[in-house]
Amino acid sequence: MNTVKHTRLSLFELNELIEGGENQNVEFKRKFTEPEKIAKEMLAFANTHGGRILFGIDDDKSVVGVESEKGEIEYIDLAARFFCEPEINYTVDIMHIYRKDVIIVNIPESFQKPHRLIENGKSDDDETKVYIRVKDRSVQASKETIKVLKKLRQDAPPQIINLGDKEKALIDYLQSHEKVTLKEFREFLNLSNRRASRILVNLVRADIIRLHNHEKEDFYTLN
Repeated sequence: MNTVKHTRLSLFELNELIEGGENQNVEFKRKFTEPEKIAKEMLAFANTHGGRILFGIDDDKSVVGVESEKGEIEYIDLAARFFCEPEINYTVDIMHIYRKDVIIVNIPESFQKPHRLIENGKSDDDETKVYIRVKDRSVQASKETIKVLKKLRQDAPPQIINLGDKEKALIDYLQSHEKVTLKEFREFLNLSNRRASRILVNLVRADIIRLHNHEKEDFYTLN
């Protein structure tokens, strides 16, 4: 159950968060907007490495505060429960700074990935509704990223990896090249898109290679 709790952050730590600006793990919101937009930010953090949304902070780092703590928290709960599938787990902290109240929503990394955005009250498997955090933005996840997220779920079956010729060729390639994309790997070994994707996803799951999310095109490196 999502509950309000006393903050573990000191005022000094909160100031550091604000001064650090928006990044991979921090998002500023002047106020609550549409629940879909807040849900998108929440599930992007849950699908990646977790993070915090600070309500009452403007993009320029100025502290504007929130008008109604209770009202904001109710809207945040609405976004997490009814606009995210599966529902997002989070905690809320309320802090008083510069005579204004700031709401901090803490979203841990999820073990139920991938979370999807529910729009217009409709729940489906539309993979275009999956978002992740890349730098200071929440962006649509690629098909390869979604496959990796599914493989990393707690209820995913154990990964058994056999290093065949194709897997060894990829490892050799990455030992002499900085990175590789799905397209480059597919063309390098003349593989179908499905087979190349399966090999890459399995090697990520086995912790042999690492997937790097990029706004233009994802790529892989050795771990």
